Amino acid sequence: MSVPVGRPSRFRRTAGALASVLLVVGTASCSVVDRDDPELRAEPVPSASTPTGEPSRGSRGGGDRVEPVLAPYYDQVVDWSSCREKMQCAEIEVPLDYAEPDGRAITLSLLRVPATDDDRRIGSLVVNPGGPGASGVDYAANAGTYFGDEVRAVFDVVGFDPRGVGGSTPIDCLTDPEMDVYIASDPDPDDPAEARASDALIRDFGRGCLQRSGDLTRHVSTVEAARDMDVLRAVLDEDRLTYFGASYGTFLGGTYADLFPERVGRMVLDGAVDPAKGAVETSLVQAKGFQVALDAYVSACVDDGGCYLGDSVEDGLGTIDDFLDRLDADPIPGAGNRELTEGLAVLGIWLPLYNRDYWSILDAALQQGLEGKGAALMSLADSYVSRGPNGYNDNSTEALYAVNCLDHDEKVSLSEARRLEPRFTKVSPTFGRIFAFGLTACGSWPVHTGKKPQELRAAGAAPILVVGTSRDPATPLSWAEALAEQLESGVLVRRDGDGHTGYRAGNECVDDVVERYLVSGEVPEGDVDC
Repeated sequence: MSVPVGRPSRFRRTAGALASVLLVVGTASCSVVDRDDPELRAEPVPSASTPTGEPSRGSRGGGDRVEPVLAPYYDQVVDWSSCREKMQCAEIEVPLDYAEPDGRAITLSLLRVPATDDDRRIGSLVVNPGGPGASGVDYAANAGTYFGDEVRAVFDVVGFDPRGVGGSTPIDCLTDPEMDVYIASDPDPDDPAEARASDALIRDFGRGCLQRSGDLTRHVSTVEAARDMDVLRAVLDEDRLTYFGASYGTFLGGTYADLFPERVGRMVLDGAVDPAKGAVETSLVQAKGFQVALDAYVSACVDDGGCYLGDSVEDGLGTIDDFLDRLDADPIPGAGNRELTEGLAVLGIWLPLYNRDYWSILDAALQQGLEGKGAALMSLADSYVSRGPNGYNDNSTEALYAVNCLDHDEKVSLSEARRLEPRFTKVSPTFGRIFAFGLTACGSWPVHTGKKPQELRAAGAAPILVVGTSRDPATPLSWAEALAEQLESGVLVRRDGDGHTGYRAGNECVDDVVERYLVSGEVPEGDVDC
């Protein structure tokens, strides 16, 4: 199963709203910002041309120079209405195809959490939790969890569901029963017949998108979503975009900055993706990242004594490998009438690896799995793919494929993937074959763009903060380092720790740097090690 950056990249077996799930389990410390510190008092800056990216507001559209045919989109007025609890919801329109902007329009769903201190409000903070496929609306609705008090005091937190996602004009590809079959399918086929069956599933998936969603399937790329963000910036009356993106949201934000460098305000890219990496290199790095996370989990179990997996790290990893091999041949009972397959078990193992606080949940789930009871691991896998008791709660899996395969149209044949297997199993004995086979997914997708990875420079943009974590399994630190180097104005913040993304992950140093930057525009003089 192909997966976007922010989850195991371009991997056939991964799916769903991982980024939003990960951020849910990644809640951490309260804000470390002192609300009484005068240095952190946020003040609007009168000039929109200053180099530090201060939020500023002007006339509708911020005086944007856009093609006349796009003016109706940039000039539209948002009709906010009350929703949820003390929040505001709205919809705006964007063109389905920017090459034909006078054609069909699609809608974007928005949610705004007003600043808690109206007297100090300095603008809107647009946020995206990743995916692709995760809901920015839900992310913003939980701003009290994800963002510090001082940030919420001065910014309206605005989330949007990108095109094709959730409450926006959604992409639809499979029925829930069809999705169940796909998610549970074999992640690392052992013979040509199994490989052909898996290939047929992804082909049917893509054809389903075209049959059910038509041309939308061709127009859910990250470049188009970034152009939508510029329309959103304009209708929010912001001259510059102030933005926080996590995981895949860093690719979306970096793409925006590369397209519209002069319109970049304060921008934080947390759990960064390296846009220049190709499919093979990306998958190798992520395979290694998940193995490092699994090794750390097993090592902690052994160090605590009486580890249920074995007396050594080698024994513990062997226990997990044997368990997955057995499931490949003989699934065990899961929840209801569903069985826990190898593919579902892998997802169930991966999810808790994103946050060390959830390792105890993995302890219980894996122990039950080893006893032949798969319900707990299946529950974790279901969370990974946004599946509830009565079916899928959103279309994040469909959006994930549609976006990812438009963005990264790299064709890797099955024979080539097989030749690459030794490289993958060397860096990840447990997950290597799964990642190697996943390279073939987008080659089977029915829509091809020819788009290849490329660096994002954002020449002339205001300083952009890039955050990376040393043992992040999904978006490794090396990617953040690479993105910060590529961006002309990138400033790197390194977090030494486990888990996915760095802000609000229990590191006061990271929180302080990010919040001072967002609130008062304080840019570190150089790279920061936390």
